[in-house]
Amino acid sequence: MTNINYKRRQFIQYAAASTLAATIPELSFARTQGSNMTPNPSFKADVEIALNAQTADVSILPGPLTHVFKYTGKLLKGPSSTLKELPGYLGPILNFERGQKVRIYFSNQLPEPCITHWHGMHVPQPMDGHPMYAIHRDEQYIYEFEVANPAGTNWYHSHTHELTAPQVYQGLAGLITVSDEIERKLGLPSGEFDVPLIIQDRSFSSNNQLRYILGMHQRMRGFHGDVILVNGQKDYSIPVKTRAYRLRILNGSNARIYKLGWSDGTPVTAIATDGGLLEKPQNLPYVMLAPAERIELWIDFSGREPGSDVTLQSLVFGDSSHMESGMRGGMRRGMGGGGMGMMGAAFGQDEAITIAKFQITEQIGDSPKLPETLVSMPRFTLQDVTHSDRIVPIAIGMRHMSFQLNGRTFDMYDYMETEKIPVNTIQRIKIFHDNLGMGGGMRRGGRGGGMGMMMSIPHPIHLHGQQFQILSRTQIHQDSGYETVKHGFINSGWKDTVLVMPGEEIEIIKPFNDFKGFFLYHCHNLEHEDMGMMRNFYVS
Repeated sequence: MTNINYKRRQFIQYAAASTLAATIPELSFARTQGSNMTPNPSFKADVEIALNAQTADVSILPGPLTHVFKYTGKLLKGPSSTLKELPGYLGPILNFERGQKVRIYFSNQLPEPCITHWHGMHVPQPMDGHPMYAIHRDEQYIYEFEVANPAGTNWYHSHTHELTAPQVYQGLAGLITVSDEIERKLGLPSGEFDVPLIIQDRSFSSNNQLRYILGMHQRMRGFHGDVILVNGQKDYSIPVKTRAYRLRILNGSNARIYKLGWSDGTPVTAIATDGGLLEKPQNLPYVMLAPAERIELWIDFSGREPGSDVTLQSLVFGDSSHMESGMRGGMRRGMGGGGMGMMGAAFGQDEAITIAKFQITEQIGDSPKLPETLVSMPRFTLQDVTHSDRIVPIAIGMRHMSFQLNGRTFDMYDYMETEKIPVNTIQRIKIFHDNLGMGGGMRRGGRGGGMGMMMSIPHPIHLHGQQFQILSRTQIHQDSGYETVKHGFINSGWKDTVLVMPGEEIEIIKPFNDFKGFFLYHCHNLEHEDMGMMRNFYVS
C-alpha cells in the first residue's frame, strides 16, 4: 500500500480548496476541515441512517475469522424495510423510495481516511463522495439528498484517494435499491423472489486472511482473486421454487469481468441495467458485466423438477491466441493474478467459473408472467445535444507506466477546458483508446489501432452524476477476443459505467442537470483508478 502523509496532504488540499473557493463557489463547503458535520435544519429527512466504516472479524471461509473493513448501519428514522443485513462482510442493503429525503450520518472508525460514494445516484457534489471530503478516524460526514433516481439497483462504496481499491477489497461496499410506483404496477417478483447477487473475487492466506498483493502485473491488469464470493460467501447456493425470480446482480470485483450465462444454455433475460428498468425485456445468450456494472435478470424456474439445479456461470471469453492456463503457472492461488483460467497478455477466461447454484426445492403453481413492456424510455439523439459541434473527449492512454485519461492523471481540483461543462446541458462524449498505447502522449481520436498493453486491456469507464445513454459502439481496431463478447452488451438502457473493449470507440449522450461542482469520471478497474486514471468534470 502506498505510504501517504495524510495530514500533510489534507492541509494542502484544504489550502487549495480555499484558494479555488474564491472562483468556484461550489467548493466553498470544502474549505475547512469538519464540513458537513451538522445536519441542515431546513432539510426534512424522511429517512435517517447511522452508517459506520469499521474493522471487524467475520466468518467467510471455514476456520479462522477474516479481518475486514465493514459498513454497519442502524436505522434512526424511516420504514423498517430501509436496511437489510447480509451475512459476512458486506454492508447492509439500503432500500430507498424515489422522492424520499435521506440523511446519512457517516462515521469513520477506520485507522485511515475514508469517504463513501453513492454509485449511480443523482446527488449534489457534496453528497457524491468526492475524495476531497475524506474524513479521518472518529470524524463524521453527513449526507443529505433526495432520491431522484427511478426504480433500479445501485451501490455504495469507499472512494478514498489512492485507497479505493484496498478499501473496497477489504469490504467497504453495499447494495442500494430504489423503488417507485411505476415499478410496483409491473408486478415484478418481490420479497423472497427479489434476490441480490453481489459478485466479488478474493484471495486468502492459509489462515483465511484477505491477500492483496500488488506487483506490476496486478497494477497493470487489475487485481484478480482466485475465490468467487457472492454476497460475501463462497460456494453460494440458493434454494428456489418453481416460479419466476428477479436477480439484482452487481459486479463488485476490483477488476474481474464476468460473462454471465446459464449452465444449461437457457437465454439470459435482462430487465434492467445500471440506471434502472429497460423499455422491454431483452434475451441474450450471455451478458457481459464489468466492475461496477449492474444487471437485473428475470429467471423462471417453472417446469423444473424439484431436486434439480441450474448454475449461473461466467463463461469462456477472450482472445484464444493469448490464453494461458493459470498464467503459465506463474500466479498461483493467493497471488491475485492467476487461477481460474485467466489470460496472461490480454483479458478473458479460458474455463467456465461457477458463480451461484440455484437448487429447485419446492414445486408451486403460481408465478408472475414476464411483462412485454417495462418502462417508457425516450432515447437521446444528436438533435438533443446542447452544442452539436462539441464532442467531449475521454481518451484512454498510458505514459511512463501510468494510466491516464485525456493525457493526465488525477489531481484533486484539476480540470481542463474540455472538462468544463455548463450545467443543465446534454453532452456528446466520445470514449476511445489513445492510439500511441505504451508509447506516450495522446492523439485525440484514437484511430489506427494502437500498440502494446493499452490496446489489449478493457476499461470500465464510470461517470459520476446522471446516467447516460450509449449512442454507438465502433470497433476501430479489430481484436479477435471481441467476437467472444460482442453479443453480451446491452446498449439500450440507462448506464453509469460502460466497458470499453480493446480497439473500441464508444459515443454516449449524458445530461449534466441540476448540480454544479466537480463530478468524477474514471476507470472502475480500481487499481487503475488508484494509479490516477481519474479526472474531474467541472460543471458550472
